[in-house]
Amino acid sequence: MKLTGQPVRLRSFVFESLFVIGTIVFFIVAGRTDSVRNLSLIFASIVLEAIPFMLLGAVVGGLLESFVSRERITSLLPKKRWQTVLVAAGLGMIFPVCECAIVPVVRRLSRKGLPMAAAVAYLLGGPIANPIVGISTAVAYKLDFRMAAIRMILGYAIAVGIGLLMDRIFARRRALLDDIADAGDACPTCRTGDDHDHDDHDHDGDHDHHHEHGSECSCGHSHAPAASSFKTKMIAAMHHAADDFIGVGHYLVIGAFIAAISQTYIDRSFFAQLAGMPVVAILVMMVLAILLNLCSEADAFIASSFRTIMPPSAQLAFMLIGPMFDLKLLLMYQTLFTRRAIVTLAALIFATVTAVSILVHFSGIMTGVAG
Repeated sequence: MKLTGQPVRLRSFVFESLFVIGTIVFFIVAGRTDSVRNLSLIFASIVLEAIPFMLLGAVVGGLLESFVSRERITSLLPKKRWQTVLVAAGLGMIFPVCECAIVPVVRRLSRKGLPMAAAVAYLLGGPIANPIVGISTAVAYKLDFRMAAIRMILGYAIAVGIGLLMDRIFARRRALLDDIADAGDACPTCRTGDDHDHDDHDHDGDHDHHHEHGSECSCGHSHAPAASSFKTKMIAAMHHAADDFIGVGHYLVIGAFIAAISQTYIDRSFFAQLAGMPVVAILVMMVLAILLNLCSEADAFIASSFRTIMPPSAQLAFMLIGPMFDLKLLLMYQTLFTRRAIVTLAALIFATVTAVSILVHFSGIMTGVAG
């Protein structure tokens, strides 16, 4: 499934090329100084600590893609809408995937009739409230499981709250794109086991049903031969894992380099001033998370690199908003939601994470965490 077009890919390629060129020029100009050696040490430590968890997350995501059907996931959801939201926000504990992989999963589930509120809850909660992210966060904070627990609990609560709010706000408006909403609302065959592809819709909302044998359709049904072997599925899983790992690996490199640059060359007095203004520190770290496009299985290592210079609440805000909304997710959400829904969702995420992080800071529940 193509999430972005050629212009977006071209811009991404240009940006990454400029980053590589700029990095090379930087090292040539800076030379072999103590500051460069310190930068290199910080950068390498962040990347080497995060890569195993990114790889594990990619492998788990690939296995789920190949071995777990969308029907299996939806079968776990209760009938009542508010209960569905509560369960959907915690599905990451059973099906742990990062935010990079969860958007296409939610898109396919929505085509099968998953309520919009539950889709939002799973979209926001899945990448945070899952065991891989919990373990990686604890490791990043030197086995301080309090930060991991606080992050997962608040991530789950925010996902539930925003899911219910989106359901209330869009009770009379359409939040999902027409082709997805029509597939979920108007195609009974998707709930009876018949396999259709809904990717071809005309502009007036009519379905152009057709079967695509030998591939997986957007409803989440596999049309591959029933005798698909375990080996074939494992190969497919590894292909998915490789694509996910490569797709997000460069974000880790860029994020680690920016973190290393900021800690090496920005005067510590600047961070000390931010630490004295917790609201400003929270906002700065949130904006940084939005710009860095990190994976939820690696972002804790970037956040923890600031633990001696930024308050724990700001680090927490960084780890809460990144998996819910960043620049890459902005592009991916355009394959799922209407423009009005994306703006509303972004505003709710930013406002809620800000409010929760400020409340956490002044409540004192994070005293001693990440010290």
